[in-house]
Order: sequence, then structure tokens, then C-alpha cells
Amino acid sequence: MSVPVPGGSMPACWFVVLPDREPGPGLLGRLRQRAAHVVTHASGRPWLVGTWPSPGEVLVARVGEVRLAVAGTCSLTAGDLAVRVRRVREPADVEGALEGAHGSFHVLASVGGRTYARGSLSQERRVYWVEVEGGTVCADRARTLAWLTGAELDAARLATRLAGFTVPYPLAGEALWRGIRGVTPGQALLLEPGGQCRTTSWWQAPPAELPLTEAASGLRRALREAVALRVRPGEVLGADLSGGMDSTSLCFLAAEAGARLVTATVHQSTPGAEDHVYARHAAEHLPIAERLEFPYSELPAHFTGLGERRDPGDEPSGLLRDRAQQRQLAGALRACGAELRLTGHGGDAVVQAPDAYVHRLLHRSVLTGTRHLAGLRARGRWPLGATVRMVLDQRSYGAWLAGTAGRLRDRPALGAACVQEPWGLRPLLPPWASDAAADLFGELLRAAARDAVPLFADRARHAWLHQAQEAGRIATHLADESAAAGLPAHSPYCDDAVISACLAALPHEAADPWSFKPLLKAAMEGLVPARVLGRTTKDHTGVAWQDGLRQHRRELLAWAEDSHLVAAGVADEELLRRALTSPGLLRGGAGELEATLGAEAWLRDLAAHPVPTYLAAPPARTPAYEGTTP
Repeated sequence: MSVPVPGGSMPACWFVVLPDREPGPGLLGRLRQRAAHVVTHASGRPWLVGTWPSPGEVLVARVGEVRLAVAGTCSLTAGDLAVRVRRVREPADVEGALEGAHGSFHVLASVGGRTYARGSLSQERRVYWVEVEGGTVCADRARTLAWLTGAELDAARLATRLAGFTVPYPLAGEALWRGIRGVTPGQALLLEPGGQCRTTSWWQAPPAELPLTEAASGLRRALREAVALRVRPGEVLGADLSGGMDSTSLCFLAAEAGARLVTATVHQSTPGAEDHVYARHAAEHLPIAERLEFPYSELPAHFTGLGERRDPGDEPSGLLRDRAQQRQLAGALRACGAELRLTGHGGDAVVQAPDAYVHRLLHRSVLTGTRHLAGLRARGRWPLGATVRMVLDQRSYGAWLAGTAGRLRDRPALGAACVQEPWGLRPLLPPWASDAAADLFGELLRAAARDAVPLFADRARHAWLHQAQEAGRIATHLADESAAAGLPAHSPYCDDAVISACLAALPHEAADPWSFKPLLKAAMEGLVPARVLGRTTKDHTGVAWQDGLRQHRRELLAWAEDSHLVAAGVADEELLRRALTSPGLLRGGAGELEATLGAEAWLRDLAAHPVPTYLAAPPARTPAYEGTTP
């Protein structure tokens, strides 16, 4: 049975970008029925069609034959954009005109009949495209294009989602509908008047050469700007104060920027949990307007609300476990006057290089590399044989991708340490994935391997940027979940400028195995209390996770008896039933089951909301054409 979600959700922003050609009557008619805004090319033809409830969510500047827009959280004002649009003579000028702008936003332009569109490097803002009525159109949401074209789900891409956070680039960011493609982060889509399209690079990676002190200075500056962008001095700002270094750093930066902080801290039920102790210590040094503390026993258990059906996003969410908890936290922050919430999400992925950095370090300095390798082995308890294989592995990215295709079911021995492979985590399907799912996923991996180009030639920087982009994708889910609770959530660690600042560091200094998050620690020195920066532990929620599964065993059993994943052919009915009815016996832990539960919930949400809620009702006002040539 479908249970409605409580009210309080926020209107969604969405848009479709059209090339400067006469659109088919069916396409334009369907869009105009749902859109509140239509901005035109200089020709008078529709360019940007959509709905943005707040005028500040999409800023548009016009001069002559040029239209320039930013959508999202951007440091530029309408006045800034009106000045900068005058620098644009062709699409290649767009990024130069926006130099120095920071935040998390889309960039859109119409220049003399040619159309330019790109999202953010982090994947928090995406661009998808599809061929329709003889031309290419793009949008910020894959679901919009699926609705527009009637596209069906792609079983092969759905199968990849069962692998959770181990899905490699470029498969991790692909849309889940046939015919719909995502623009690679760091690239922009160019639409020609004739309907053709191509991509072009817009982002240039910084050299990875700054020593820790200099890189930390750059990170502090980028984080300070990212937080200040979201702070209105003197106004109430909600913020997570978990006690961890990531969220605590943002709280101090927000206080520095003049926010009146209302903070939320959860007391975990895990024996020996320390987050709340560090949060209390940090609060003693913060000018907090109000501090909210939530004992875990007073919050909904993990997985509460499995029977609630809500409007889904573009892909399964990994945040299913604590939806109800986050809704309660958002409501409490809202009741205290907060209109926005800062989260520390993304810090774990962005500020610390992955273990693969040791491979290049060994080639640059045998002595330093050997020392770091010993430290990583000791910290991760890596077996000697697996460590040697990782170091000696010289395969290209394409060869590595192809090699993973036949190992999707090769599970590590029970209790074995996980040694990162040369290019990142090896994709791994759960035991209940069907044979068809393994075959389909394997075919996608082999196809990607044929012309695979890594994000960086250096494997450590490739893995680092990939994990940062995965954090950006999850930030989108977090923002959607929070918007459904009526409180916008922002994740400053996923801003492009913050990611670039981290990537400028020497990887081995940003991932010292004898220090916890050394880059962020150095960046926040003198601002965040030394006790917080010196912390080397991290709380876990395993006890609460198991308790939530036990409490909701009946709902999980009902899902097992009527699984949409089984109906889609990507899960084995009997094996999935065993997993859902006896989660305590799982070998792989929380990650693989949560990916499956997220995919199952997403399919159920799609069935309950075949038309996106943001498109289901006509706009509040009749769409008006804006931006015609004077």
C-alpha cells in the first residue's frame, strides 16, 4: 500500500534547454503545459523552459545575440552576470566570462544560435541529453527527459546499481533510461542549430604539486568562500554538529561569517560512541543561538517509512536508512527559524586522497613510498600478497575495467582486508544479483573498457576525483531528501572550488597514513579547537543499522515477496528473500544491502509516481516568453 508523505516539501526547480531551431509542436506543447518560465534565444525561439519557484535560483543576462544563465548556488549576482555577459562572443568565451565564480551551479548560454550547457564537476549538478524529434535537447534531470520521450528503464544500467559505491567511472554516472545520456563531469554540451551536438572540456585540473601548508591555505580559502556564500549575517542557519571534523569545521566557518547557528547533534547508540562528546566540546567554543541534541532512542529507527512512497530522483538513493530521522531533524531546525541547513557530507571523499597514491609515490621516491606502503598495510591490515599485486599492477584503465567484468561475483574471503585495486574499488555484485544482472553489467564494463579514458592518467588522482564525484551525486540525493522535509540542505565540500583546492595538494601529504585528514586538519588549524582536529576515531552506526532491520523485518519480508528488482530480472528471488529476512547473516555488511534496498525503493517510487510530481500539475501561472530581442 502506498502511504503519502507528510506535507512541507518544497517546490522543485527544473529546466530543459532547447537548440535554436523550430521545435516540434508536440515537444514544445508538452513543455509549455508544465513550465512557468520560457526564456528565448535571440531568434525568439524557446531556449530555456522550466520552473524555478524563486527568481534567484536561475539568473539570466542578455545582450544582443547572447544569453547567459547560472542556475543554482552561485557567488555571482544578477548585476555581476549583466556585466560578464558582455565578454561572450562565442561559446568558448563562456567559462572565461565566469572566471572566479564559485558555488554549485549549472552554466547555460545561447550565443549566436549555438547553445552551451554544463553542470558541476562534482556531479551535484548534472546535464542529461536525448535525441528527440530530430534534434538534441538537454535537461538538469534525467526523469524530465524520460517523461518527455517515454523512455523505458534500461535493465543493464539498473543492474549496476546493485553494486552500490563500487560502480566505476563512467558507468556510475549514467542515466537509467534507454537513450538518455549524461554529460561527463568536466565537459559541456554544445547544441548546434541543426540539432547536432558535441562535448567540449571546460574544467582544467590543477597540478598536484602544492605542499601541505600551501594546499591547506587554498582549502581554507575555498571552504570559507563556500560557507560564506550560504550565510546571511545575523540570520538563523541550521547546521549539523556531529562532532566529526567535517561538519564541525563548517560550523566554525559559518559562525565566522556571521550566522546565528542552530546546531543538531545525534547521540549514537553504539557502545563507546564519542561524536556527542566532541560536539559538546566544539559547542563550548561556538556562538550558538540554540543547540539541539537528539538521543538516538528518541529518533525513528533506521529504515522507518519503508512503506511511504515519494517522488523519486534520477537514480536510487543511498539515504534510505535514515530518511525518517533526517525529516525529524529538519523539522526541529525549521521550528527554530532555520531556512537552510549545512551538512558535512562529502568531507570524507574530498579532503583525503585514496590509498592508490602510493603507487606513483613509489616511482618518485622508493624510500618515502616504501614507508607509506608500510603505514597503509599496518592501518588496513593488508595481506602481503595482495599488497604486492597492487603495487606491481601496471594495467591501463581500460584493461583494468575489462578485467573486472569477469570478477563481479568474486567475493573476498570472510574477514579478509579490502585492498584497493590500482584504479579504485573493484565492482562487486551482491550474492542475490541474478545471472542476467552479472551478464548485463559485465557487457557494460567491457564496452566501456574499449574506449575508456580515465579522469586522470595518474590512478590516484583518478580515484580521488571519482570518489569526490560520487559524493556529489549523493549530495543531490541529500538535497532532494531535505527539500522533501521543507529545508534546503547544502554540502559545501562538494563545491567545485573546494574539490579543486584539494586536488592541488601532493596526494601523499593529503593522505598521510599516520594522520587523520591531514589536509583539512591543517586548513582549520587556529579556527577549530585542537581537541577536535586531533581526533583519530570515527563513530559507526552498525548497532542501530541492525536494530532498524530487525524492527522492520515484516516490511522487508513483504518486499521480498513482491520485489520489483526480481520483476526487472536483476535479482534472484530466493536469494533476495534470504537476504531480506536474515540480514544478520550477510557477509558483505551494510553497503551491499543498502544499495539493493535503495534500488527496490526507487522502483516502487517510480511505479507510484510515473509522472514526476514537479511535472504532474500545471504551473501556478501561464508560461510567459522572456528575453526576446528588443
